[in-house]
Amino acid sequence: MTPSPTGARADVRADARADTRGAWQALHIFYAANPQPLLVQCVRPLIAGLTADGLLAGHFFINYWLEGPHVRLRLRPATPEAETEVRRRSEEAVAAFLKARPALYEVDSGFLNEFYNTLFDIEFPEGDRGAFTGPDGRMNLRPNNSYAREPYEPEYGKYGGPAGVELAEWHFARSSDLVIDALHRMNLHLRTVLLGTSAQLMMVMAGVFLPDRDELAGYLDRYYEFWHQAFPGTGFIGSEEYDLTYGQTASGLGRRFAAVRGALASGKSARLPAFLAGWADHCHELRARAEALAVAGDLVFRSWDGTRDERVTDPAEALPLLLSPYMHMTNNRLHVTIRDEAYLAHLLGRVLREGAGDGEAERAGEREAGATAAAT
Repeated sequence: MTPSPTGARADVRADARADTRGAWQALHIFYAANPQPLLVQCVRPLIAGLTADGLLAGHFFINYWLEGPHVRLRLRPATPEAETEVRRRSEEAVAAFLKARPALYEVDSGFLNEFYNTLFDIEFPEGDRGAFTGPDGRMNLRPNNSYAREPYEPEYGKYGGPAGVELAEWHFARSSDLVIDALHRMNLHLRTVLLGTSAQLMMVMAGVFLPDRDELAGYLDRYYEFWHQAFPGTGFIGSEEYDLTYGQTASGLGRRFAAVRGALASGKSARLPAFLAGWADHCHELRARAEALAVAGDLVFRSWDGTRDERVTDPAEALPLLLSPYMHMTNNRLHVTIRDEAYLAHLLGRVLREGAGDGEAERAGEREAGATAAAT
């Protein structure tokens, strides 16, 4: 059941008034291999144990590339008194995993150097790369199979200020748990399974936040264009090659998207597979909380040019601003590449615009309704 906006606002502000939690801890684990074993065999039991013992108030992870591929694990102790124990147990768990199952691949400093420099341009538009590059101008690399304590620096401008970051951290825990559970249960090492899972999670989250078909299609087009323009002249984010595969995937993808949107519109998310139904329920609650913060005037974003803060009080404006980083970070946790994420946004936007699969989805819905009527 989706909580009322008033309740969501009260929850967030109560946390701010009576915050007895410990300080966030950030552990960067440099592991030049698929992070699935690290997340399933190390992070998953670590979080479960700390949670069972009442030591955690928050947790999440992201994948990142700066100074070498690594997992950034963020843990928030339940109290200041728990900080030492959380730090000890997390470091012991990571050290034991890296010793038992080290990544065997060593990343050369020239590996994907051009791509890394493009990412530098995006992440550091002022060209301030000195802390991350060596004398040769290439990116520094941390030792493989190592970990380091780093400051936790929330992106207040992206998520809407302190209240928005609080909401994002709550959401990130659910997103992280969902992905780690999927890595444990599903064959996400297979590209088709990974992209299919990502596409359906995108369908659900975007469909909850933006239920209007035309608005959603326009958003997905802009989402693709953002990544396309972020890599100008590189050929990294394509368009023509994406269209070549459209004919092979459009009908099936369109049917699935129509079924998802139909379930969301009818308020019957239980019709979806359990994996998606739980995600839909979470996204509805996330949307309600975000709307409440906007209406209360608690969301303050940094302008695109970085020159000023902008308070956003209209949910219609705030929801797309939050949807983009929420959706991107779930794909990041799945280890979906930016190229593949852009590809999926392109396909999803196009099937919405062109109505691919709608007729078959409607007929399936009519058959389901008829079967239900016959059963009663």
